[in-house]
Amino acid sequence: MDGGGGGGGSGGLIGNNKQRAMLPNKSRGEFVRNQRKDSEGLSESPDLEFEYADTDKWAAELSELYSYTEGPEFHLNMKCFTEDFRTHVKDKKWTELSAPEHRAHAMRLLDGLDVTAREKRLKVARAILYMAQGTFGDCESEAEVQQWMRYNIFLLLEVGTFSALVELLNMEIDNSAACTSAVRKPAISLADSTDLRVLLNIMYLMVETVQQEDLSDSPEWRAAQDTFRTELGSPLYNNEPIAVMLFGMVTKFCSGHAPHFPMKKVLLLLWKTILFTLGGFEQLQHIKMRKREELGLPPLPEDSIRVVRSMRAASPPASASDLIEQQQKRARREHKALIKQDNLDAFNEKDPYKADDPREDEDDSDDNDNPLEPETFPLERDEVMPPPIPHPPCERVSFPKGLPWAPKVREKDIEHFLESSRSKFIGYTLGSDTDTVVGLPRPIHESIRTLKQHKYVSIAEIQIAKEEEYQKTPLSVGEEEVELNSTELLYQGILPSLPQYMIALLKILLAAAPTSKAKTDSINILADVLPEEMPTTVLQSMKLGVDVNRHKEIIVKAISAILLLLLKHFKLNHIYQFEYMAQHLVFANCIPLILKFFNQNIMSYITAKNSISVLDFPHCVVHELPELTAESLEAGDNNQFCWRNLFSCINLLRILNKLTKWKHSRTMMLVVFKSAPILKRALKVKQAMMQLYVLKLLKVQTKYLGRQWRKSNMKTMSAIYQKVRHRLNDDWAYGNADLDARPWDFQAEECALRANIERFNGRRYDKSQSNPDFVPVDNCLQSVLGQRVELPEDFQMNYDLWLEREVFSKPISWEELLQ
Repeated sequence: MDGGGGGGGSGGLIGNNKQRAMLPNKSRGEFVRNQRKDSEGLSESPDLEFEYADTDKWAAELSELYSYTEGPEFHLNMKCFTEDFRTHVKDKKWTELSAPEHRAHAMRLLDGLDVTAREKRLKVARAILYMAQGTFGDCESEAEVQQWMRYNIFLLLEVGTFSALVELLNMEIDNSAACTSAVRKPAISLADSTDLRVLLNIMYLMVETVQQEDLSDSPEWRAAQDTFRTELGSPLYNNEPIAVMLFGMVTKFCSGHAPHFPMKKVLLLLWKTILFTLGGFEQLQHIKMRKREELGLPPLPEDSIRVVRSMRAASPPASASDLIEQQQKRARREHKALIKQDNLDAFNEKDPYKADDPREDEDDSDDNDNPLEPETFPLERDEVMPPPIPHPPCERVSFPKGLPWAPKVREKDIEHFLESSRSKFIGYTLGSDTDTVVGLPRPIHESIRTLKQHKYVSIAEIQIAKEEEYQKTPLSVGEEEVELNSTELLYQGILPSLPQYMIALLKILLAAAPTSKAKTDSINILADVLPEEMPTTVLQSMKLGVDVNRHKEIIVKAISAILLLLLKHFKLNHIYQFEYMAQHLVFANCIPLILKFFNQNIMSYITAKNSISVLDFPHCVVHELPELTAESLEAGDNNQFCWRNLFSCINLLRILNKLTKWKHSRTMMLVVFKSAPILKRALKVKQAMMQLYVLKLLKVQTKYLGRQWRKSNMKTMSAIYQKVRHRLNDDWAYGNADLDARPWDFQAEECALRANIERFNGRRYDKSQSNPDFVPVDNCLQSVLGQRVELPEDFQMNYDLWLEREVFSKPISWEELLQ
């Protein structure tokens, strides 16, 4: 989209005075601004047509499993399958066999996995992988490959392949010879992880394909899908869910004991396993609604997913360099206008419109000439000006009337408001009483009624109150009934080593971040992308460079999705499970790590073209590959943005929001690490959902950034007002000191939270720490005497001595005993 180039800077503007005179008042300011943009050749940045979802399209998720270096292995898999297939079936293709013949061959391959010879086992595993890849050698198109993939994978699932793969994967994890060999090698390549990669590829394809919903699926397939979901989330394999085993692989890799593990594939499989067993964002919304109903809470005020999807992106604020450039341009423009002053007629650029639209100069002086900024916020133009000037509806206003979110108020906020009102008007307080309004003026009554009307009780508040009850009165409350759903089983599985898992994930995220410098002590995450022989030509080097960058992007995508899913599911299951994970992420420096990730040219990251579409699966196995050139590699695809990178950015922002929400100590970390300019740069990405989470993070810290910051960032403040949910008595825009934000309380806040978490985990999961005082006592004489007591052998041998010493030789006053 090229802006119209203009010859003279102000000449073009001045020549259109008659056109401007005919415009309505509101449109004149816009006309001037648009003319300025056209005359200076500025272009309007379009909104990114990105729809946030649990995953990308199925084809994209399949292609990201393989690195481009693995390309030759597709035909090796086909060769292994064909050699075995031709020994049993002479003159038919796989696609021409009947269902019983398909099943018989799948069973035969499964039996072949149960051999001791590693070479033979790998060949059979490759043949099974070829089946899972859709037997592409017999297919004509990508759609046909995907169709056969689905059929073959449900067949493999039916014959019990997945359990066999888990056993083989366990063997490979415990293969100390491979680990020792990899540790000693100076450079690890793709060849060191061949067995692991083949197994993980099949497992990933099975999980990814089975979780895809398809309306045309038969009832048998749907039943198989439900059974598979339950098995994956249950501790059926090694008495722990699959996800716990994969977490174990991540920590083993990060500790340096198994540097050959193909970490990208492990993380992708872990992500898809969690997504399949626990559910995605739509399922989370349904679980939340169901839980609120069970607890007797009112329904949610709106569907957050729908609200975010209907939002439009706002114009980003200008950066400091843009502002300096604008001032220089404006100075030049004013200088030219002074030279041509005698040629101007009554419709001068400044005076006639100053009375009509005084906001124009304010907008211009802020940051209007930014090329990425096609419009100002409606609130800054119209809504704040009394009385409003009637004008016809304008297409440029990007948001519907009214705010997108219903305001919320916590019980705590009402208590604070009443406490301050009582101490001000009647000189005393009544603690947590929110009903007594005696002695307070009528406007305060109205305020309290409005606050109560918008009161929102979260599931977390109910869970905290119940936990306090369990801790205070364990005997009267009784045993807690814990629902053993997939989230609960996963939490129980990862609880003993959760801190190590979080540290390991963040270590890999740091190594994969584009802002990270290569250090000698950092972990090598490229083991499953580097070929055995390094490239010798410029073209090969370029291809490997694209592959390495793509590899890192996919790792970031997987880790960000894993962390976000776990945080959201744990928060719904029990707030202290969420707090335990969140606190360990904070202790492992997750907040500065995410800020470091965003401290880059985020637009470049989101529009990066690190993919070669002709080498993506299944395109590369169906079509003839064209000859790659340096120009075609540089050009990349013609997409407006990279889906996975935008998805990763939104996930990381959501994680940061989850960690800092209602936590003043963590909000101060955002301020201390100077996150405001970093986050403000991220607003340049014109995507509504990403902007929403950036604005949320800016909102929580505005009161600590000082008046000057707020004054010079009014456009950002306006965007926060427009797009972020309101808390009715939250003074985020005015910078008043918060009762809960006293700096000396920060450490105490985290310590108190930690103590609550430890009490929760100890009560619910550590049965050995149960208080002996709370163990029920048997007071019935007959049942106590009737119990069979096992006496030790040495006591039985010396029983006579014991009787003599403890009974016969001691005088007993029977009268006193009977009394």
